[in-house]
Amino acid sequence: IDIALWKFETGKYYVTIIDAPGHRDFIKNMITGTSQADCAVLIVAAGTGEFEAGISKNGQTREHALLAFTLGVKQLIVGVNKMDSTEPPYSESRFEEIKKEVSSYIKKIGYNPAAVAFVPIS
Repeated sequence: IDIALWKFETGKYYVTIIDAPGHRDFIKNMITGTSQADCAVLIVAAGTGEFEAGISKNGQTREHALLAFTLGVKQLIVGVNKMDSTEPPYSESRFEEIKKEVSSYIKKIGYNPAAVAFVPIS
């Protein structure tokens, strides 16, 4: 699995979207994609257990956020995915819980959580 690229232009910007694999077996590919980025979109799963595994001490959510910051990506967007699988579906309290926990971690590694957009998605 390799990185995928999509390019487009706006009146003001030239944009390249790099989709880097999130699976642990493809971390080298993720680093290759991230090292070229100005902004990262970190996708975290909202499902019970799934989010907790990703944000745990050895979880990939932490690893990917740290790698992005270390590689010089200073702009971050967090997509909270699978909001339809929360209990109840699209739970605002679950979204806020995830936002609080991710904010706490990304602040420790150098991001300003107030400057990070958190977007609920499914």
